[in-house]
Amino acid sequence: MTQQVAVIGAGLMGSGIAQVAAVAGLRVALQDVTEVALQRGLDGIEKSMTRFVQKGKLAEADMRAALDRITTSTELDSAADADIVVEAVYESLDVKHGLFRTLDGLCKDGAVLASNTSAIPISQLAAATKRPESVVGTHFFSPVPMMALCELVRGYKTSDDTLARARAFAEQIGKTCIVVNRDVAGFVTTRLIAALSNEAVRLLETGVATAEDIDTACKLGFGHAMGPLATLDLTGIDIMRNASNNIYNDTKDAKFAPPELLSRMVVAGDLGRKTGRGFYSY
Repeated sequence: MTQQVAVIGAGLMGSGIAQVAAVAGLRVALQDVTEVALQRGLDGIEKSMTRFVQKGKLAEADMRAALDRITTSTELDSAADADIVVEAVYESLDVKHGLFRTLDGLCKDGAVLASNTSAIPISQLAAATKRPESVVGTHFFSPVPMMALCELVRGYKTSDDTLARARAFAEQIGKTCIVVNRDVAGFVTTRLIAALSNEAVRLLETGVATAEDIDTACKLGFGHAMGPLATLDLTGIDIMRNASNNIYNDTKDAKFAPPELLSRMVVAGDLGRKTGRGFYSY
């Protein structure tokens, strides 16, 4: 039987996860709070798939079949029969805590409850449920159809079976996994990028170097495909600021405290590519 996957949140991350799952042949229930958000997500999925078709990486018939495997709903009840539930909602402990509490009462026994959080410890989310052994982190990377990595995060009570099923799901949709055995805030990847990005922002705001030169230094000096400031623009300034805050609140380590410039940009609405302006203009 084909696995049923529920994805909660039709934003960039949620729609990306829904897309790769549907292309892999899974039935996907995509949920968000408004029809507008769902339509925006579906439009983004079709646009993304169309680019793959134009590049010869996906057949037109396979794109149509994948789209047919995605259903949408504004009701969380759509996750009730799912084998795998992946939440990709706003990076807020309170928001995610409330969602997991609700999912715990809705989802069938044996369902894997996964979070796409980039920084919040999985054990904190699992504490909202009566089945912490079924909660796991599945941290995908944006844009999901292009990025090969999935960071699997084991909470304090995550079972071996849950971790294995999460890995099987991620590998089925084409991802290479790493496992975080202790869910410290920020895990592996977000801790690394937050420390680098925050220092890059501090170098910029203190006038040490331009954004272009800081990014060039990382690309040519360290072999990075993209510099840290361009990465912030791609990820979203607000998302990285929130992730850094989550790590800082958990660790009190000063290197994770978001620089003042980052916070000012969020207040001003300069959030990167999605708003047309961040450290660069788009």
